[in-house]
Amino acid sequence: MAANGTAVTEFILMGFQLQGELQRGLFFVFLVLYLITMGGNLGMIVLVQSDPRLQTPMYFFLSHLSFLDVCYSSVIVPQLLEILGTDKRVIAFERCATQFFFFTLCASTECFLLAAMAYDRYVAVCNPLLYATAMTPQTCLGLVAGAYGGAMFNSMIRTGCTFSISFCKSNHVDFFFCDLPPLLKLACSETGPRERVIYLLAFLVITTSISVILISYLFIIRAILKIRSAGGKAKTFSTCASHMTAVALFFGTLMFIYLKGNMGKSLGEDKVVSVFYTVVIPMLNPVIYSLRNKEVKEALKKALNRMRVSQVE
Repeated sequence: MAANGTAVTEFILMGFQLQGELQRGLFFVFLVLYLITMGGNLGMIVLVQSDPRLQTPMYFFLSHLSFLDVCYSSVIVPQLLEILGTDKRVIAFERCATQFFFFTLCASTECFLLAAMAYDRYVAVCNPLLYATAMTPQTCLGLVAGAYGGAMFNSMIRTGCTFSISFCKSNHVDFFFCDLPPLLKLACSETGPRERVIYLLAFLVITTSISVILISYLFIIRAILKIRSAGGKAKTFSTCASHMTAVALFFGTLMFIYLKGNMGKSLGEDKVVSVFYTVVIPMLNPVIYSLRNKEVKEALKKALNRMRVSQVE
């Protein structure tokens, strides 16, 4: 219900509420970031699929992470560009619910996938002789399927709980996409039970994933400390550095948004943080995994050399 008592059929995304040149400038900034995100992540997927040296469990998970980052960014950024480029802020109720569902699906899947990648690093470091038998293609596929399945379950319940709420205070969403805290501000019905379910699910997804990651790295650190040579320790640690960086960036921002106190009461601050994990992090992940990864850099050089040869021919 809207403020006048009619059913809400659309929302108005307020975005950043900027004027003139500043809004146009921000449009081009986000457009460039989005194009870099698409190029980097799609390039990583093609690289993993085309190079035989990258046909390993770690890169199998990395290709799915890149796929998620493409989807993650594409759920949010085109809407943001539409707001900044055309000042069109109206979004239909059904489209808002769909955006919320896929945003939650991508975020939840990435949580579980990062946990699966931590388990992969644990097996590689702590049980290297059993790695090939433990991380079989079937096991990897099962872990990825479990990540998508768990995220699907979480997304369906969260979306159902959120959009079964009666919205009557206004249809103006003080955000640049359909996210939970600004939507709850518009509710006129009792949201307590639904909010508890929603935030309990967020808590379970985040804490379960972080627990797997922390336990995996406790064993990894213990194994590294047993290595006598400094060079061996550094080499072993370097295989996990990219994943640890991605985990710190992703979960740090998610926890700030969803597990902080006073939820939903500082939306201006939340907008900035949300830009970071919906726009910046998906762009950074391919960079994080390629700069410190010798195999990826070699595969990229090989692919570029093939392109040069084909152009000469």
